[in-house]
Amino acid sequence: MVAINANLCKNCGYCIKFCPKNILKTGTVRNRMGQFYPVMTDESLCITCAICATMCPEGAIEVTEGGKA
Repeated sequence: MVAINANLCKNCGYCIKFCPKNILKTGTVRNRMGQFYPVMTDESLCITCAICATMCPEGAIEVTEGGKA
């Protein structure tokens, strides 16, 4: 499971760029800083590799297996 803390996101796009399954995209809702944050297009395709969390310079993404983030 991928949990994105929208209010920490600065919309750098690293999570989207480096996702090997291409299941993250820029969302249409702004966070409290005015940035569009990423959303998952199909969580069932996520392989919980945690590359998105590793690449996030703000620590806004947490990845856990088993659906408990």
